Amino acid sequence: MSQTLKSRLQDDMKNAMRAKEKDRLLVIRGTLAVIKQREIDERIELDDTQILAILDKLVKQRRDSAQQFRDADRMDLVEKEEMEMGILQEYLPVALTEDEIARLIDEAISAAGAESMKDMGKVMGMLKPKVQGRGDMSQVSSLIKQRLS
Repeated sequence: MSQTLKSRLQDDMKNAMRAKEKDRLLVIRGTLAVIKQREIDERIELDDTQILAILDKLVKQRRDSAQQFRDADRMDLVEKEEMEMGILQEYLPVALTEDEIARLIDEAISAAGAESMKDMGKVMGMLKPKVQGRGDMSQVSSLIKQRLS
């Protein structure tokens, strides 16, 4: 059986400590803290899918922050956010191409029998598990809107 995402993060944290990679250690430690907090709050053990959702959210936060820093002309902070984003993305599956996303949307629309915007929720519900961590959900959402309107 392959290693879980959580145990991979824990192993990488130990390796980062040994190698004295401060930035990497900080990002991984922060990620594990977010995972642990959610496990404690909800009294559950998170699986890889739930951890992917967290990683996806953390990457999105970094992307948004980097954009705000770019707008404020704070390139020092942009670099930090992008470096952290790069570390987090190592744990996400390979990103889907635009063609793959388009194909998944078409499949979901026909499987859901979606014909209008009122079917948007059904389509998103079918796509989310397939796209989570592998594509920008806001981009996917706007593509679905284009197809359904």
